[in-house]
Amino acid sequence: MTTHGMGRHAWFWLIVGAVLVFLLYELREVLLPFALGAAIAFLFDPIADRLERLRVPRWAATVIVLIGVFALMIGFVLLIVPLVQAQLWQLIGRVPAYFDAVRLRLLPQLEELVATYSSTGAEELQKAVGTYAGDAAKWLAGGLGTLVAGGMALVNVLSILLIAPVVSFYLLRDWDLIVQRIDSWLPRRSRGTLRAIFAEMDETLTGFVRGQALVCLFLAVFYSITLSLVRLDFALVIGLFIGVISIMPYVGTISGFVVSVGVALGQYDDRSNVFIVIGIFVLGQILEGNVVQPLFIGDRVRLHPVWIIFALLAGGSLFGFLGVLLAVPVAAVIGVLVRFGIRRYLASPFYEEPVETALITTDVS
Repeated sequence: MTTHGMGRHAWFWLIVGAVLVFLLYELREVLLPFALGAAIAFLFDPIADRLERLRVPRWAATVIVLIGVFALMIGFVLLIVPLVQAQLWQLIGRVPAYFDAVRLRLLPQLEELVATYSSTGAEELQKAVGTYAGDAAKWLAGGLGTLVAGGMALVNVLSILLIAPVVSFYLLRDWDLIVQRIDSWLPRRSRGTLRAIFAEMDETLTGFVRGQALVCLFLAVFYSITLSLVRLDFALVIGLFIGVISIMPYVGTISGFVVSVGVALGQYDDRSNVFIVIGIFVLGQILEGNVVQPLFIGDRVRLHPVWIIFALLAGGSLFGFLGVLLAVPVAAVIGVLVRFGIRRYLASPFYEEPVETALITTDVS
């Protein structure tokens, strides 16, 4: 293929990508049920394929898989959400008391520290803490209340409940046919290269999504149980919060650590219990980094945690919850394309110095 032809193809795909991004942005308000349906079909297609190999008709395998998926989701909502909601409202109501308790316990130590450097520093610190602690507590309580209201509103959106299952059924039933049709549209000249790229995308995406989902599940169960054993208030809410937010590596654990230590400082009179809570998070990090991550994810996923965090934040900022849902797939696709481009660059004349140039350089020197 000539350089002119390659340039035309590059411009074509750039224009297609720009149009796709524009359409996603303009239609972001209505795409959420379809994205959820596509995600369910993508994640559970291997199970449907396995049932199909057992001579179960594809439509029956689809029905079985979706009934199981939505039964688990509904059961989770009916069993867990009321308990979590009750604990969360209690936590919101106690936030001012926790702020006061932490302030009363830490303020004397801070006053003593500041007093060693400034005679008036302790008084200024006390005034500042007294002025802003109440405002911070009100802000946090209001923010949590808004988050709960927004989350419950999202769960209760009628379009998601009605459209997502229908989209899941049709996409899961026809998933293999859709893949075959797209494969038939690939340019014959580049079909092998494109198939290799798509295979790498699929491996990266499925490895991260399924592996990270298992990691999040482990963290939610581990922290819910261990924090409950030390009778930390709202252990279930904190554990589930860590599990959900851990889709962004390290963010969930760090946020849960801050909240747990804050609750422990406000709840326990004995500081040894606070250190036990800290020890639980140290143990959780050791297990996650040395056992859970290598077991469920391993080396199959080549997505850097910083890239994942950036993609999630950028997607959420641009497209809301839809952007969060699409952030990891888009990050995986971009990562594969960048690696492919780098491999092509390293094998191109732009990177390899021509032999003639190298000989001329040697003669001159």
